[in-house]
Amino acid sequence: MDELWSAPAKVNLTLRVGRPRSDGYHPLDSLVQTIDLSDRLGLRDAGEDELRVEGADLPTDGDNLVWKAVESLGVEGRSPVEVTLEKRIPFGAGLGGGSSDAAAVIAALGDRYGIDEPSRAAAALRTGADVTFFLTGGAARMEGIGERITRLDPLEGFVVVVVAPEYRLSTPDVYRMWDRLEYPTGATVDNRRLPPALREFEVINDLAPAAVTVEPGLGDLLADLSERWDRPVMMSGSGSAVFACFADLDEAADAASAAVDAGETHACGLTARGVHRLDR
Repeated sequence: MDELWSAPAKVNLTLRVGRPRSDGYHPLDSLVQTIDLSDRLGLRDAGEDELRVEGADLPTDGDNLVWKAVESLGVEGRSPVEVTLEKRIPFGAGLGGGSSDAAAVIAALGDRYGIDEPSRAAAALRTGADVTFFLTGGAARMEGIGERITRLDPLEGFVVVVVAPEYRLSTPDVYRMWDRLEYPTGATVDNRRLPPALREFEVINDLAPAAVTVEPGLGDLLADLSERWDRPVMMSGSGSAVFACFADLDEAADAASAAVDAGETHACGLTARGVHRLDR
């Protein structure tokens, strides 16, 4: 494998959603943070373009965001590549795995062909609303449809445990339900029960009522984990993954062990890095 890249997951620590615009997109305002759960993506020269996916049953044709990202970058005279995608981030969970994989391809080919940062950012936006964020990662405020990124100082003093249940949620289905429910707001978390680094923010996810309506089991999961862990449990993005904050990785690992029956569970530190090349 000629090149190996890491593509991190994210959690939406906050997510406010606005009514759909004339183009159908919903404006959002979200505090996002990359975490140290990541997919791995390898690239090598090949006789023809090919995508291999390990660890998940995902499309390998033009329906995969990886190829959409390659097309969006539009490199003239590009040599064919074989892309190997090792999936570790649960898909359909609101953790941004597909968008992060797309950003990794843009970064990898951008390095290969000397493509400047503005062109990479433009390709990311053409690929998907939140792909731009993953090019640099860290903590950021994401606005518009995900294209307006304001970098924030690193968040410190806590880690997260992420639980992805067996069921997955479709982002378009959740947004359609949110419209159907006439634009509900989520419940605001009592900031006294949050880590100090988050207390200046309004921790809320407006899509939670819609996600719970689409999948009632999600409401049960949120209630169960909140009682089990004795702390607020939030949903990331449009779900189905949920998460809670803990003081350190030891405490998080204990909590993850106690919740293993709830789904695919990960104790994750925060990371300031977006997609990046791994040293061999």
